[in-house]
Amino acid sequence: MDYVESFADDVHTDAYGNAVAVYEGGDGPEFLFGGHADEIGYMVAKVDDDGFIHLTPVGGSDKSVSKGRHVVVHTEDGPVNGVIGQTAIHLRDPSDEEYDDIGEMTVDIGAEDEAEARELVSVGDPITVAEGVHDLAGHKVAARGLDNRVGIWVAAEALRRAADRGVDSTVYAVSTVQEEVGLQGAKMVGYDVNPDAAVAVDVTHASDSPEFPSDKHNEIGLGDGPVVARGSTNHRELVAAVRDAADAEAIDVQLQAAGIRTGTDADAFYTSRSGVPSLNLGLPNRYMHTPAEVIDQRDLDAAADLLAAVADHESGRDAFTVDI
Repeated sequence: MDYVESFADDVHTDAYGNAVAVYEGGDGPEFLFGGHADEIGYMVAKVDDDGFIHLTPVGGSDKSVSKGRHVVVHTEDGPVNGVIGQTAIHLRDPSDEEYDDIGEMTVDIGAEDEAEARELVSVGDPITVAEGVHDLAGHKVAARGLDNRVGIWVAAEALRRAADRGVDSTVYAVSTVQEEVGLQGAKMVGYDVNPDAAVAVDVTHASDSPEFPSDKHNEIGLGDGPVVARGSTNHRELVAAVRDAADAEAIDVQLQAAGIRTGTDADAFYTSRSGVPSLNLGLPNRYMHTPAEVIDQRDLDAAADLLAAVADHESGRDAFTVDI
């Protein structure tokens, strides 16, 4: 919000924390570009007699990469450090290497007993992995929660770049809440804004690493450009408009098949009110929902340019209605 205030005409939030910035263009259509602010993690479910914290997941947390992690418990009085316990390799049975469910894991905050632990944390406090941001070779970055901080950055930058171009379209840059637990924020803000078209900017699986399963099919690589999803949620007129803008501005894009749903806020935007033409614009991401997600910053930059270009090139359009 602090960032967009310098170039947006209005910035506001709603009751649940969806943040909306607006650039008021001319008579062109109204575009919503959104990323979701929430990230996966855990929550304090119970404090036991010995002062250990028992967990419940928030969103699609991966049990296979959860143990042995430094974490932060976000309390009303400030952050409390802890670690998710892992039995030392010397003590584990090598024939029994199944992953515990997150509900079976505990956080050690160093408390001597239940009373000391309850002075520091409360049931319902959220917990995130304490992993920072690290530059990799070239233009790549590794961090936790790139899903979907990068989408918010693209939405904010698209607004700034649209304003710099002086486009005649109105642009909303939105940071939504609670995507990871059911697209809830997008349902709220999609109804409230009621745009002519909405683009949900979110990470999507890159297939260019040895960890990508050979039986899954896509053609997505880091650094090869933002990803235009086709099918299901994705409105064909909006897909065509984005691809046309990419061609006109010489921005490389990749394509992805979405035959059932996108799994992003676009699935909520497109059913708002009587239906909002929507699209999922993907940002290639390796190792999604782990504390070591990897993206290429060039894809983010290209996505912001692309969305600003769409708002510009489509400023004379009346609607995205399909002609049948």
